[in-house]
Amino acid sequence: MMRIIVGSDERTALTDAIIAWLEQQGHQVERLGPLADEPLDWPEVGEQVAQGVVSGLAEDGIVCCWTGTGVAMAANKVPGIRAALCLDAETARGARRWDHANLLVLSLRSTSVPIAREIHEAWFTTPYAPAEADIVAKLTHLDQKYRRKPRTADWLDEDLKPSPRTRLE
Repeated sequence: MMRIIVGSDERTALTDAIIAWLEQQGHQVERLGPLADEPLDWPEVGEQVAQGVVSGLAEDGIVCCWTGTGVAMAANKVPGIRAALCLDAETARGARRWDHANLLVLSLRSTSVPIAREIHEAWFTTPYAPAEADIVAKLTHLDQKYRRKPRTADWLDEDLKPSPRTRLE
């Protein structure tokens, strides 16, 4: 069984059902945000669930917000995360198989409990396709290529200085 981190910016019947399914399967569930009686906004929930997955605190993660888009954006800012917003089982299957997605994102607004169950089953029964590893490595390369280093005031000042070629005379 796995340790799975689940977070949402609000507690709903859907989040309760997800946690119940995971626990029925014998998984250890770590709750974040309102699921743990801790008020957090969606950017914080997305980041904290993602951090839990990349740090190894959890082997997998599920994160929810009203549309799912916000937490997906927040989670995907964390290097090493491949969060996939899944609205159906086939998308979940494809995200796992071809994209090696490591964080399931669900919309609280548009995901019914029965559809969530199908997504859940597809997500947790679909293995990564080894043949896709080279393509997923390209995604990892993009993650590293565009990872920003913290800007300092000196760097920013230097960046704003006019170049000799752009000087107007």
